[in-house]
Amino acid sequence: MGETQSDQDDRTAMPPGGTGRRPGRRALLIGGAAAAVGTAVVARDELARLWWRTPGVEKPRTPGAVDFRGATWVAASSANYRRADRPDDYAIDRVVIHVTQGSYASAVKAFQDPGHQAAAHYIVRQRGDVTQMIRELDVAFHAGNRSYNERSVGIEHEGFVERKSSFTEAMYASSARLTAQICRRYGIPVDREHVIGHVEVPGTDHTDPGRYWDWDRYMTLVRRAHRTQV
Repeated sequence: MGETQSDQDDRTAMPPGGTGRRPGRRALLIGGAAAAVGTAVVARDELARLWWRTPGVEKPRTPGAVDFRGATWVAASSANYRRADRPDDYAIDRVVIHVTQGSYASAVKAFQDPGHQAAAHYIVRQRGDVTQMIRELDVAFHAGNRSYNERSVGIEHEGFVERKSSFTEAMYASSARLTAQICRRYGIPVDREHVIGHVEVPGTDHTDPGRYWDWDRYMTLVRRAHRTQV
């Protein structure tokens, strides 16, 4: 399932102790100018990402609207994602495949629990139904890596990694159509570099979707759906 805690603040390592030499005035001026430029770039980047928070600027949101035709909307707790305006503030270039390690009902309950601190955008059931719990606009806490959260759409699949029977024909087909549509919407290449398992996210301790997830079969279905979708 998704990460066990919400986005972590980026931490910058402190430099080692100085040599005792005092920098010259020129070095201070150059360093100060570089720092000012760097600060300006960071400030500009943050402003670009936060522009939509200005009253009246945020993209229209229709309650209950879904990004994938045929999906059912069931809202996750707002504590388990961060409102954003993707792809304008964060480019989307990944789809991350998860397994719930439990039933559909238990996954929905967890994602609606503000104390869970994690949720994915979608859940695909064994019978093929798709539930959307977070808009693709927003950053879901699902990958266990802040950068990957910001750049990806997370899809959970009902079942258990150690049970091959969890991954049904209906699930593969429905999930493949969902992933193909996401890839078309954001111009994501349909390959294993951009459609990945949770286990492949840097820094994660998760193993899903596990050895029984048939990647060859899945990617064949995704490519086929990607070619044929209108």
